[in-house]
Amino acid sequence: MATYVLVHGGGHGGWVYQKVARLLRQAGHEVYTPTLSGLGERAHLRHPDIDLDTHITDIVAVLTYEDLRDVILVGHSYGGMVITGVADRAAERIRELVYLDAAHPRNGESLATVAPQQMEPTYAGAKTVDGVELVMWPFPGMAGFLGVTDPDDVAWTESKLTPHPWKCFSQPLTLTHGTSTLPRTNINCTESLRNSPEPARARQLEGDHNFEIDTGHDLMITEPEAVTACLLKRA
Repeated sequence: MATYVLVHGGGHGGWVYQKVARLLRQAGHEVYTPTLSGLGERAHLRHPDIDLDTHITDIVAVLTYEDLRDVILVGHSYGGMVITGVADRAAERIRELVYLDAAHPRNGESLATVAPQQMEPTYAGAKTVDGVELVMWPFPGMAGFLGVTDPDDVAWTESKLTPHPWKCFSQPLTLTHGTSTLPRTNINCTESLRNSPEPARARQLEGDHNFEIDTGHDLMITEPEAVTACLLKRA
């Protein structure tokens, strides 16, 4: 039995992994799908100090308080920033990192610097509510922008998306132990590989193992069986 901790991306929550988590559990594995502070069902706990460090601490706390070891730690999209930080703080609890169509940051980089072509227009829509600068405000059709096209999935996804604190995207990642030497797997979407600038594409293919799924960005919704099959290979 393997232990998976699945970290979601910006504007999402642990809910986004429902299909994949169900399949992994049916295969006999232990699965955790935490929601990061200020998002999803924890949106009511949003406050002005939430940043990338907060979210890294969220996941380190899950590993610590659930007494998890030998974990396959998965991060989607912005979740790649989070799991990279978690690996720096709790490497002894992690077996492998899996980047699920995710950011691949280096020390001192933020998501805003890693993916400026996405983050600059994202910041243009920022609004401040209760002292929190928020981006990724949900809008009708946002699920399609994320690659979700099935009408039922679209309705489900758009009912759960929440805006995201900008500080999480602008705060640089601080690594105190240098680049992680943990095994790394990349599961990329064909569309993302096609549209990535060459430096970003090189990072997307830098893993010890690389998989490609022909779908849109929210691949855990659109292709849960394919994502699960890739994850099971790492077990």
